[in-house]
Amino acid sequence: MKKLKILLKYNKLILLLIVMLSLIFIKIYKHNIKIDINQKEIYGYVRKITDNYIEIKSQENIIVYIDNPEVELNDYVLVKGELYYPSNNTIFNLFNYKEYLSNKKIYLLMKSNNLQVIKHNKNILYTVKNNLYKKINSYKSKTYLKIFILGDKSSLDNKDIFKNLGIIHLFSLSGLHISIICYILKKFKCKNIVIYFFLLFFMFLTNFGISTIRASLSFLFFNINNRYKLDISPENRLITLAYLLLIINPYYLFDLGYIFSFIITYSIIHFKYKNVIKISLITFITSVPLLINSNFSINFLSVIYNVVLIPIVSFIIFPLSILTLIIPTDNILFNITNIFEKLCLFLDSIKILTFSFSKIPLILIMVYYLILFSKIKYKFLINIFMIGIFYIIGIYVFIPRVYFIDVGQGDSTLIRYKNKNILIDTGGSYYKKLYRNSILFFKSVGVKKIDYLILTHGDYDHMGETKNIINNFKVDKVIFNCGEFNELEQDLIEENIEYDSCVDSLDDIYFLQTKIYGDENDDSNVLYLELNNYKFLFMGDASYKKELDILKKYNISDIDVLKVGHHGSKTSSSKEFIDSINPKYSVISVGKNNRYGHPNKETLDNLEGSKIYRTDIDGSIMFKIYKNRIRIETCSP
Repeated sequence: MKKLKILLKYNKLILLLIVMLSLIFIKIYKHNIKIDINQKEIYGYVRKITDNYIEIKSQENIIVYIDNPEVELNDYVLVKGELYYPSNNTIFNLFNYKEYLSNKKIYLLMKSNNLQVIKHNKNILYTVKNNLYKKINSYKSKTYLKIFILGDKSSLDNKDIFKNLGIIHLFSLSGLHISIICYILKKFKCKNIVIYFFLLFFMFLTNFGISTIRASLSFLFFNINNRYKLDISPENRLITLAYLLLIINPYYLFDLGYIFSFIITYSIIHFKYKNVIKISLITFITSVPLLINSNFSINFLSVIYNVVLIPIVSFIIFPLSILTLIIPTDNILFNITNIFEKLCLFLDSIKILTFSFSKIPLILIMVYYLILFSKIKYKFLINIFMIGIFYIIGIYVFIPRVYFIDVGQGDSTLIRYKNKNILIDTGGSYYKKLYRNSILFFKSVGVKKIDYLILTHGDYDHMGETKNIINNFKVDKVIFNCGEFNELEQDLIEENIEYDSCVDSLDDIYFLQTKIYGDENDDSNVLYLELNNYKFLFMGDASYKKELDILKKYNISDIDVLKVGHHGSKTSSSKEFIDSINPKYSVISVGKNNRYGHPNKETLDNLEGSKIYRTDIDGSIMFKIYKNRIRIETCSP
């Protein structure tokens, strides 16, 4: 007992040591993939099933993308298709899918349309789980049953809304949910050993999700502490559990569920609040840095929302989900969840206390938590002041930056200098994810409003996301090109925007106007900008005709950074033009494996005298413009 007390005395130092060792391990460990990437056939056991992919356990864990797979868990299957590596995020600061999967020890993906079941499951545990899956899938309220019975959020709609409201954590199985389960079992006079086996089975049902593991093991630690009268504080039990799990799997350190689960639970234990409002407030204050760096916005009304919505989810929806498996209450659950979602949609429409934040540096996050859990007298006031600092970080731009954003087959460039935000084109995609990525990126770098939105021309791949931009940010003025407004531009003007067209200059930006061509591409706004004496030229979709007219009218040469015209099409970037402007760096905004074959080989040959960057290869590209040098960063997929 004495040795245990000495050990617990240094519990926080032990946790810090384990965290450091975990970081070192993750940094130096290199996984050797055991499967040849060119292999076309994979045998393995099915470990997870969703509507559009399955996860199989072979020599490697592999996610296989296939629509409506007709398999059951633990079936031994043969899948045929193309293996490939997961990609990093191609836009700065956003979700890194490759990193996310590697933390789960998944290093390969496959696209397949050919799946054969070699041997059906015969394992009794998986049989129970499969039957549960079938039963749940037959219910109208299956989404919520999957969340609270199987720990599966893959089919949850409106995730973005729940993130905006700051209540996404309600859809992770937590200590409160486990406590409710244990309370019910105890009411049925179940012994602890029975509860332990049930919790073990529940962890199996939920694929051993970190929140379920933490909550279940916390219950175990609590009972051991009481039974053997160890007198270990809840805080020490939680810290011990935190580092034991890291010893088992160091990659938990980068699992957002692990971080949220432990740090919020620790704050509730540390501050010993019993009042629901105070618990909601401290939970909010504790989660602020994590919420900012995952969603880049905070709804300060979420403190109130949590007070209202936590009881609805934890004491109505969750128990009803369990009850629905026993007696027919599916219609009741379905109606209640519909009302709940409509309430959330309404609350999300209230934007009065929703603010966007840029990404917070790690050092400031560490300072924030050191203050929060310190014995400083006015720490809460200091932390509120720090939240204010988080808000203004990124607003002031001391070093000019130009971001060429990967928007697929389209154009979008953000220029930040002199505390101004100038957006040239928005891209245009029918995929909601690409639009959301751009919005999140702008928030992550500190954009609160856009001073000028310059549309080079009216093609969808250059201005298709304009309405989404003006719905998410205040835009002072939209600048159109010369020539008649097309249907897309007319539709935008009807949004009652401030706009101008066919301008010659705008602050430090010069529009290289030649003549009206009556062609949308050649009527593109071509822009010239100097930042710290470095020359930038943005060509829109102008063809070689306009290029030659520009050479005749303007004396431009030795361009430092050229945004290549028309995605590298052969109609632009003529040899005569490129030789005359002599770019040092050339940036081609182009979609991966696009149907147009962009960029054209002849264009690439013309640009060979410059260093070429491509969004399909390099992802988004940032030029940071110092007074005597340019620093370039890419987001290579």
